[in-house]
Amino acid sequence: MSGHKHLLPRIARTTLMLAALLAADKVLAFIRITVVGHRFRLTPAMDAFNAANNLPDLLFALISGGALAMAFIPVLAEYRTRYGRSAAWDLFSRVANLAFVITAALAFLIALLAEPLIRWKFGIAPNFTPEQQHLTASLMRLDLIGTLIFSLSGLVTAGLQANQHFFLPALAPLMYNIGQIFGATVLANRFGIYGLVYGVLLGAALHFGVQVPGLVKYGFRWTAALTISHPGVKKVLSLMGPRVATMFFIQLIFLARDNLASGLGQGAVSALSYGWFIMQVPETLIGTALGLVLLPTLSEQIARGEWEAFAATFNRGVRGLLALSLPIAAVLAIALPGLVPVLGLGEAGTRLVVWAARAYLLGLAGHALLELAARSFYAQQDAITPLFASAINTAVYLAVAITLIATGARIGARGILTGVTGIGTANAVAFTTEATLLLILLKRRGKGVPSFGRTGWRAPLAALLGAGATAAVMAWAPMPLLVRGILAATVGFIGALPLVWKESVALLKW
Repeated sequence: MSGHKHLLPRIARTTLMLAALLAADKVLAFIRITVVGHRFRLTPAMDAFNAANNLPDLLFALISGGALAMAFIPVLAEYRTRYGRSAAWDLFSRVANLAFVITAALAFLIALLAEPLIRWKFGIAPNFTPEQQHLTASLMRLDLIGTLIFSLSGLVTAGLQANQHFFLPALAPLMYNIGQIFGATVLANRFGIYGLVYGVLLGAALHFGVQVPGLVKYGFRWTAALTISHPGVKKVLSLMGPRVATMFFIQLIFLARDNLASGLGQGAVSALSYGWFIMQVPETLIGTALGLVLLPTLSEQIARGEWEAFAATFNRGVRGLLALSLPIAAVLAIALPGLVPVLGLGEAGTRLVVWAARAYLLGLAGHALLELAARSFYAQQDAITPLFASAINTAVYLAVAITLIATGARIGARGILTGVTGIGTANAVAFTTEATLLLILLKRRGKGVPSFGRTGWRAPLAALLGAGATAAVMAWAPMPLLVRGILAATVGFIGALPLVWKESVALLKW
């Protein structure tokens, strides 16, 4: 009998577990948006709800979400490796205390200034009607309560991942969606659009609560201290400063998206939100799952000076991401007209969402590769380079989006459809540019990364074959639209798989 306890190596096993839980989360999210779509469609109230999330999401991303987590995990992993788990938890407590106080203060300030921030020419939704702007401000103030809960929950997620524990952090988003589904199916019956926000608050509480057993398992002890003089806190803050600026540029794209879309017409803001969600399903399952699992591993390899192991880990990851993301993007883009109608958005709404999603899918490979490229710099405790790349991303996005919208208006194209497609395309161009730039800068460091090998030509060819098979089924299969869409996507994936089989199997042999 083999001495191996598991058939799959740890990284592959953890990645598959994460992908399965993230897939379940996306199923629940799909149920949620379907329920919401049938109930509210692309109405002014729905546009207000989506726009209201922007500043709370920005605050979470800057303090306790992506910014702090990305800077926090490498330092926590270093402390756990060098000084033990108790020292890591002491550092965790000090950073969590500081983050919660800052988040609470900023949330209070945003709540006070909500309406001016929405009405301002360069604000969230200057082109909404006064009634929509008032509703957006009211919903935003409630969302900020959820942000406070997430300020702790996001840190718990980072703490558990630094301990190489991924199950409960991956389960937490499912709990979040369950809360939102309850809000959409039950609370919305009584409170209307406010029921969706109450569901968000319930989901945030569940997101935090489900991770508490993980803290107990790993012996968490809270340190009642609020100071920045601790060496570990200083190191986290030194990394977090550039990361905060990086996340600001990323979130600025969403703020600019809704600012531009608010002037296109009713439903544009929500159509872009739906299109973004559709692209994020495969991006999360392949890019985010692998990036989350590899960050602690890459950080530990670098902390030990194991550069050859780092290169092998990174290169296997980028080859797998490229091999999967290109065919998935091509197949989904063609199959969407058969899949999106299930959301119940009506003919015009479905058309908007299909083209928004197609535009976003142009950048799926860029988004997926960026998950690993950015993390490789943070694993080296370099937060400046991703900041530089993110600033370029935002500049490219704004230039392309404004240019495409203006061009569409000048040639007399249909405003809302052209505008929505232009904004999604700008996102794809900007994030692909950022990923490419980071990979080039990694190459210049001479650590043997990235190396795509034959994947560089096999993945595009697989995308072409998959797209052709999908298009054939969509054009000729005599069956109901939804069934045709599902069959077309399945046939397309199967058609593309032989060319990327090697890279797919390699991810399972980690």
